[in-house]
Amino acid sequence: MRKHPFLFGILLLLIIGFISFIILFGLAGWKTGGGFLTARDRIGVVLVKGIITESKPTVDQLKKYGEDSNVRAVVVRIDSPGGGVAASQEIYDAVSSLRKKKKVVSSMGSVAASAGYYVACAADKIVANPGSVTGSIGALMHFSNLEDLLKKIGLKSSVIKSGKFKDIGSPVREMTAEEKQLIQGVIDDIYDQFLTTVSQMRKIPKEKLRPIADGRIFTGRQALKLGLVDELGDMEHSIDLAVKLSGIKGKPEVIYPKEKGLTIWKMIVDDMAGALINRIREEAMGIR
Repeated sequence: MRKHPFLFGILLLLIIGFISFIILFGLAGWKTGGGFLTARDRIGVVLVKGIITESKPTVDQLKKYGEDSNVRAVVVRIDSPGGGVAASQEIYDAVSSLRKKKKVVSSMGSVAASAGYYVACAADKIVANPGSVTGSIGALMHFSNLEDLLKKIGLKSSVIKSGKFKDIGSPVREMTAEEKQLIQGVIDDIYDQFLTTVSQMRKIPKEKLRPIADGRIFTGRQALKLGLVDELGDMEHSIDLAVKLSGIKGKPEVIYPKEKGLTIWKMIVDDMAGALINRIREEAMGIR
């Protein structure tokens, strides 16, 4: 007997609805601590990877963990050589705010230097691998001068500006002594902010910190001796430390940020829709 694609489609939709009900029921039970997906204590992990150029995704994730009563502590996993001043300060502030609600541990990967180390300082404890590259306490701005190159190819530049400092750092001319002094003032202020934060969070007097806060890098083991980190260990050690600090009994669930665009509902719908389309195509072609 010939099968009807319409009836087959209705059957698939009913199956989707049933599965969706089971999933939603399970999630509801998980949120309330009941049902067959009973909630348990969790350790949330936030990833800070690569050059820090934006803060919103990380800050949003930190706030989400802060509002989740099942998340008892957070591990900030840092694998970054540094980045922008404002972005790192915003992440630092978000970690500091989270510390008022629950324990936070910074875990250093291969490198957590400059702005990466700045972010790490906001946590209750800092854990580094013995070979992690960290430190690089300082600030810099980089400018290129293409004046000689442009002369060789016969290209000239004309600038109309509202003030003498408006084109400061222009790549088509040498920077003046006055401009260099102005930029140096900005760099010095940013550096002092960095130095003050590290001094306060690591409880190291500025006079003692300044000699090693000249941009140099350290291994995790060197940083431990200098008081820049608290313990040596890997990611698992950092999670265990977060468990200890938060007073969790037993083994908690470790959760990571969800990948955007990938949900259980989307996967179910995509699979079912694909099956339905294939089945209708077979029916239309007379394939049984």
